Amino acid sequence: MNDEILNPLQETTAEKDASIAAERRAHIEAFVRTNPDYYERQFDKIGSSSRFTATFNFFAGLFGPIWFGARGLWSWALPFLIIETLALVQIARGLFGDLAADARDRIASIEGTLELRKQQLAAALESGSDKADAYQRTVDSLEANIGGIRAEADVLASQGLSIALTGLAILLVIKVVQATVANWALEARFSDWLSDRTVRSGMPISHIVLSAVFMALIATAAMVHYSFPGKFTLLSEFPTDRNIRLTAVQAVEDFIAWCVRNSEALFDLITFGIRAMLDALEVILVQTPWIVIASLIILLTWLTAGVRTAIWSGAFLSYMGLLGFWEKAMTTLALLGTAACLSILIGIPLGMFSARRPRFYKFIQPIMDFMQTMPAFVFMVPVIAFFGVGKPAAVIVTMIFGGTPVVRLTVLGLRGVPESVREAAISFGASKWYLLTRVDLPLAAPSIRAGINQTIMLSLAMVVVASLIGAKGLGEDVLEALQYANVGQGILAGFAILFCAMILDRIVQGNRK
Repeated sequence: MNDEILNPLQETTAEKDASIAAERRAHIEAFVRTNPDYYERQFDKIGSSSRFTATFNFFAGLFGPIWFGARGLWSWALPFLIIETLALVQIARGLFGDLAADARDRIASIEGTLELRKQQLAAALESGSDKADAYQRTVDSLEANIGGIRAEADVLASQGLSIALTGLAILLVIKVVQATVANWALEARFSDWLSDRTVRSGMPISHIVLSAVFMALIATAAMVHYSFPGKFTLLSEFPTDRNIRLTAVQAVEDFIAWCVRNSEALFDLITFGIRAMLDALEVILVQTPWIVIASLIILLTWLTAGVRTAIWSGAFLSYMGLLGFWEKAMTTLALLGTAACLSILIGIPLGMFSARRPRFYKFIQPIMDFMQTMPAFVFMVPVIAFFGVGKPAAVIVTMIFGGTPVVRLTVLGLRGVPESVREAAISFGASKWYLLTRVDLPLAAPSIRAGINQTIMLSLAMVVVASLIGAKGLGEDVLEALQYANVGQGILAGFAILFCAMILDRIVQGNRK
């Protein structure tokens, strides 16, 4: 009776297993499209263990990067291509390359100098000059040098076979590695393909041709360039014309000049606004008695970050005062405060506007990437053209470099507000203004504060660079120390800048955790 019950169950299980196996085979056949029986066996072997399982794929080892590229495994193909190209270059250099070419060039250069020194020696001997001995020593030294280089050239010329054998060994090893890991890498791609059918499968003829042509061009160009250096200028020098650069330079200069001529009133207005804000902060920080400013900073630090941080702030301020950095530190804080305040006043509203407008944010993202990645000395040039040299230009440069984090982190914080919270507020009749001020901004506040902190820190990083265009303050001391190799002054002024950054960081971050 029990056997009669178990037999149908066993038959059902066997049919189910056979169906699963047939379905898996169909998937493997659809994925590889060539030699499915082989890949089914290899995939089953690899899938039976969670560890790396070594198999051998002859065609992957034979064709190397071409096979990996045709299969869409470019993350494997490119490293293998680099190593194979290195091996082929070594083989070509060893068999066909002129290994002693550099040494002969050096000998030819020294021989020209040697001939001149021999002429000077002959003239000195004729005239009985006292310099004859010096010329003789120089000639002897140059001849000895030439002899050493010739010996080195002979050694290099005799190393051709060993270099070629080394390249061959590297090539054989990498071929074995490719054959060993090929099925394992392809099985991982097959697993990705099962869950995402957009992953490329098969080995189309077009991909084979593209992969083969790409690999052949790279390997051939490298072999020819390193085996026959200097014979093909196309491989060593980019084909260009000097007039192209001169035309581009002139076009940029004409554009900047046009902007300056037609926007003078706008730039004067911006400069006036920055100058007014900067002068106000300098009056507060520089001209106010030091004891008042120090007390206010310590009190503010105590209220925002606690007693311990206030004590440290007092110690940092004492360091600046005792070493004579007080006035310059306050000038630096005024410059930094102007740049940071303007960056925050512009950045937070811009981030709020961009957070719910993905297209606009995609438009300004490349601009912000340019502002953060372009070296400061590059965008300093047009800033000087528009605003001249001085503190307003330094503020603009600092804003360009340090103003983007507050925009990015404001967008990040507002986009991170849970939709369920916003929907709950809307369902209770929240207006757009209420939703922004009572829901979005409070929940995004930690990210926005982090953006403000990063803007301040990046602005401080520009203190020394800004001193190049007329900004006073601690950056001037560091710049002077660099110019005159005054190590002590540079380190002490650097610590003062560090302490300014730490005080501002603690005030902004506070006890928000």
